[in-house]
Amino acid sequence: MRRAVLATTGISALVVALLALKPHQLPALPGPAPRSPAASSSPHTPASAAPGASTGTGTFTGDPIDTQYGTVQVAATLSKGKITSVKVLQAPDQNGRDQQIAAYALPRLTQEAIGAQSAHIDAVSGASYTSQGYIQSLQSALDQAHA
Repeated sequence: MRRAVLATTGISALVVALLALKPHQLPALPGPAPRSPAASSSPHTPASAAPGASTGTGTFTGDPIDTQYGTVQVAATLSKGKITSVKVLQAPDQNGRDQQIAAYALPRLTQEAIGAQSAHIDAVSGASYTSQGYIQSLQSALDQAHA
């Protein structure tokens, strides 16, 4: 009888402890690093829409985001406000490991972004810095599209 009581109490305490845990959430991403105007090599106006048009149609280049392993920059193509494609313009590629991580993570991030129709996507495990850079650059492109 004692064993049953102890087992029930132990299991109940374990269930309560597990329910008290908070689900994993990504930390808030800091805004893009400030850039000097001379460092900008490409305009942020949409490629296929007239300047000043706020239709959300065109290709919008996100800010280049410097990460611990290199710069990440994307360009998002939107049609009537919907993300139709995301092209990676820059990604960490200094060594074989960087290239391997980018080859694994970037297609998944792109697929997630198109599915979510936003930059509110999960990071890819093992590619935290690349994921954060991708998300920040994509958000800056989307901000331009909706400006």
